[in-house]
Amino acid sequence: MRTDSSPGTLPAREHLPAAAAGTPVLDVVIPVFNEEKDLQPCVLRLHEHLKRTFPYAFRITVADNASTDTTPLVAARLAAELPEVRSFRLEQKGRGRALRTVWSASDAPILAYMDVDLSTDLNALLPLVAPLISGHSDLAIGSRLARSSRVVRGAKREFISRTYNLILRGSLQARFTDAQCGFKAIRRDVAQILLPLIEDTGWFFDTEMLVLAERAGLRIHEVPVDWVDDPDSTVHIVKTATDDLKGVLRVGKALATGSLPLDRLTRPFGDDPRDRDIKDVPKGLARQLVGFCVVGGMSTLFYLVLYSAFRGFAGSQIANALALLVSAVANTAANRRLTFGVTGRGGAVRHQAQGLVVFGIGLALTSGSLAALSAATSDPGHSTELAVLIAANLAATVLRFLLFRAWVFPDQNGEPTFSSSSTVVASHTPSSPVYQAYTTGAYANASHNNANNANASYGNSPYSTDQFTTDQFTTDQFRAGDVADRTWGDPTMRLQPVRPHDSQDPRNPR
Repeated sequence: MRTDSSPGTLPAREHLPAAAAGTPVLDVVIPVFNEEKDLQPCVLRLHEHLKRTFPYAFRITVADNASTDTTPLVAARLAAELPEVRSFRLEQKGRGRALRTVWSASDAPILAYMDVDLSTDLNALLPLVAPLISGHSDLAIGSRLARSSRVVRGAKREFISRTYNLILRGSLQARFTDAQCGFKAIRRDVAQILLPLIEDTGWFFDTEMLVLAERAGLRIHEVPVDWVDDPDSTVHIVKTATDDLKGVLRVGKALATGSLPLDRLTRPFGDDPRDRDIKDVPKGLARQLVGFCVVGGMSTLFYLVLYSAFRGFAGSQIANALALLVSAVANTAANRRLTFGVTGRGGAVRHQAQGLVVFGIGLALTSGSLAALSAATSDPGHSTELAVLIAANLAATVLRFLLFRAWVFPDQNGEPTFSSSSTVVASHTPSSPVYQAYTTGAYANASHNNANNANASYGNSPYSTDQFTTDQFTTDQFRAGDVADRTWGDPTMRLQPVRPHDSQDPRNPR
């Protein structure tokens, strides 16, 4: 899992202008591998649909990743015949690699992709990208598992799909309903920062992107789709499922250890209404209370189990001290990560030391309660002891939350406290490979110059594509960094965001 920091924070969302612009608003990528039969009907059908229904300028990009049949010839011919179609050739396989490469180089503000079989009804395309154009959402996905979706597929694929999504919900706490539907879109400003964090280059690319986006607090819009299974699909189900499970373990480990700088994948103040300064409403309090209550409930159960176990060979005071000590260490660690959003190892020892001070206060409350119970009755029952301890722990819990929030994990700026291990250098600009788009002429074999860099770090751009020297066709060259630096002069990116709560908006008296 990549741990290098993202290039910076996201700009505030804005509605793209309605006027026609030279740069396409939407770039639909079709990743293909040996699809010489289906590619042309797919592109022609999609092109006709967009021409007829889509109100913005668009582009269709065929991303050919290492096809060995005549797929590149078909793609080059379509690019020569249709001005809205381009073709890319990569010499390495991997759907994720193809999407990452084309999306990183695209100048369109909205990036989408769909499978070449067009199993998803194209009527869902405009609803898919509309929330991204309007600035409402960051990513959008088609869902075959939504209540109003209409899906036709075999029992085997239905079982695999639902099982996989249940695994994601249980292991990674994913809340989106369908990770594998080949019908997704993302805003370019989000992609430029999110893509460097994604490691997978195959089928797990989609899932990893969605999990990271969701954990970073980005908004994912879901569109119910009509979907008909392609019986001739060449997807290797067993290998894909194995790779997906490996990806789930890898991402889960990275999230658990806090090695991803997701705290930096945020938008500036004001884009999230929960981040506004509202009088008498402490920022983040509601979220922290929910997290603290969940952790506290689990810690209380853990404490009671430990107390019952220690009580079998020790007195009530010793059993209480031991159980409270062990549960306090676990409680501090859980609240540090889950409630107050602190990741990494920086300050962990200090936090535990402060947590032990809070533990001492809780110990005094619970020990005092037990002492009072012993003074009231010479032989209290076990259930009575537990009831007194529960009441004492409730009082200690309220005090613990106040001390955690104000002293152990202070929040000076209303934002979660993150360790310094996730520092972002805002001026970081990744080196960018040159990408080439077929525009005319016949396809010719190209040499692959940089295959050994596939596992290089993000700073060295592991997804370098190939340089074409043949004179049988002409190509357009551009760099992904040019797009990230906005040197294309995209008119859709010039507008300043206007937000209802922005005090500089003359239309808003606030």
